[in-house]
Amino acid sequence: MNGLMQFNFWEMIWRTTITFLVLLTLARLLGEKQLGHLTFFDYVTGITVGSIAAEIVVRRDTHFLNGMVSLIWWAILAILISYISLKSSKARILMDGQPKIIIKQGKIMRETLKSTRLNLDDLCMMLREKDVFSIQDVHYAILEPDGKISVLRKEFKQPVAKGDLNLPTPNFTYLPSEIISDGKIIKKNLKELNLDEAWLQQELQIKGIHSTEEVFYAEVQSDGSLFVDRY
Repeated sequence: MNGLMQFNFWEMIWRTTITFLVLLTLARLLGEKQLGHLTFFDYVTGITVGSIAAEIVVRRDTHFLNGMVSLIWWAILAILISYISLKSSKARILMDGQPKIIIKQGKIMRETLKSTRLNLDDLCMMLREKDVFSIQDVHYAILEPDGKISVLRKEFKQPVAKGDLNLPTPNFTYLPSEIISDGKIIKKNLKELNLDEAWLQQELQIKGIHSTEEVFYAEVQSDGSLFVDRY
């Protein structure tokens, strides 16, 4: 009996040690996203990898080699999906989703709330977490892929109280939006801003850029100017 207990003990030790080292290696390979920024896919991947590792360590009837193959293969699939998402905006949207405007120019987008399965109580709670206690103070609110909300307050409700200093308060012309990502034009955002590719090409030429393939990231600013980050 003592010999069996000793065997179980040392078997548990080496299974746990090897699983720990493999998990540590896979965690480094999978990336270093902050926990607060995990998308749903990242969340599911973390839970699954942890569950497989627990099965390997705790359950003796789980063949160690089979468990390791499952663990490593799941990590490989996750890395492959991340790579595809990095190269393809469509795949990125499919796997991680995309930001959704839930308040636009002070008006609640009811259809978006419905599609995201948010109710008004949820929305108000998320706004309060951003120190916004009234929806009428919000110019834009965007639900991010990680489930958090980004809020752009109305100009007179900005933290810097320009009105108290009698300074001019220019109106927002545009909601700052990315229009080029990894050399590719995001046509949906251009359309949302009532801009076209001819305008974009003209702005790029002013900056001495002749092709969108030279641009890693471009964003329309609130005043209508174009921010460009080249490769």
